[in-house]
Amino acid sequence: MKYAVTILVFCVAALLSLGLVMLYSSSMSQPGANYPGAQVVWCGLGLVAAGIVACVDYRQLKKVSIPLFLVALGLLVVVLVPSSVSVKAGGARRWLSIAHQSFQPSELAKLALVILLAHYGERYQRFMPTFGRGLAFPAAFIGLTLALIFLEPDWGTMLLLAAVSGIMLLVAGVRWRYFFPPLIAGTLTFAIFLLNNTTRMNRVASWLNPEATKDGVGYQAWMATLALGSGGWTGMGLGNGRQKFGYLPEHQTDFIFANIGEELGLVATLGIVVAFVVVVLCGIYIACHSRDTFGLLLATGLTFLIGLQAFINIGVVTSALPNKGLPLPFISRGGSNLFLLLVCVGALLSVARRAADHRSAARRASDFEETAIPQTA
Repeated sequence: MKYAVTILVFCVAALLSLGLVMLYSSSMSQPGANYPGAQVVWCGLGLVAAGIVACVDYRQLKKVSIPLFLVALGLLVVVLVPSSVSVKAGGARRWLSIAHQSFQPSELAKLALVILLAHYGERYQRFMPTFGRGLAFPAAFIGLTLALIFLEPDWGTMLLLAAVSGIMLLVAGVRWRYFFPPLIAGTLTFAIFLLNNTTRMNRVASWLNPEATKDGVGYQAWMATLALGSGGWTGMGLGNGRQKFGYLPEHQTDFIFANIGEELGLVATLGIVVAFVVVVLCGIYIACHSRDTFGLLLATGLTFLIGLQAFINIGVVTSALPNKGLPLPFISRGGSNLFLLLVCVGALLSVARRAADHRSAARRASDFEETAIPQTA
């Protein structure tokens, strides 16, 4: 466990450092931009929060699972209602602005739903193989959360959270024969909505034929491809990238991976992929060695929340997936996402710490029993 924790912390620290450096490089194309400084502040707050969460017993999260989930649902409803705090941008309502600071309620909803599912899976563990309490009941609050995120609309976050929730239910013990019918129904429903949404169907068509749409819908993906290709093995040098100067939109957020590829090359991008794979492997190891079912489900959900988000972002930038805006964990600009991801890392460290303490106590008890002098009559 010691090695898993050390490697996990090292990988997260490396990704954070790279993200801050690349955001500073991205700001060169925007004189007076203050987002690198804001990212440093959010990173500091996130590290403090991660440290606090890591020191607290993760089982205390069970006490706040329901209140936290209700607060997250409330914020998701508030963001959909036109008001002075609800921000609409790009045809979507995803942000709340309070005291000149904006954040996405869907970020809190991710963490809240993972904690609630972990708590539910532990409390009703013996009922998880059944259809009612094992699948139908948790599907109700999962569906409510996904529906509110869908209405923003934020289809990428919805798909991410749906995948993480499905993995957690399977790990909790839901049987495949109960899981497949809702999965097929959900897939068909999503396909129907997709086919009736012109904007997203254009993105899919552009993904299938990027060169034909490079001057329109596929412009962003095409520029990202050019950035990655021009970087070669070692890149053009830090700060020397050209695509960030008005050619590649969102080069500091969703498409920062392309900026990294252009300036630092294939070596750096492969290093990022390896780092996320290692983070996922460490998270799975922590989950498998947790001391209880709650720790197992919590670590599983948090690990795949980080890993799948990274997979989707890198897939979009490399044109392996259709364009969908999700930030690259620990690297992209975005305070609320960075803060919540660092809290997730803190919770993983808490699970690992309690598992290590439990094994140490068990080992000491075993050693004591072996060395104890037997009593004679």
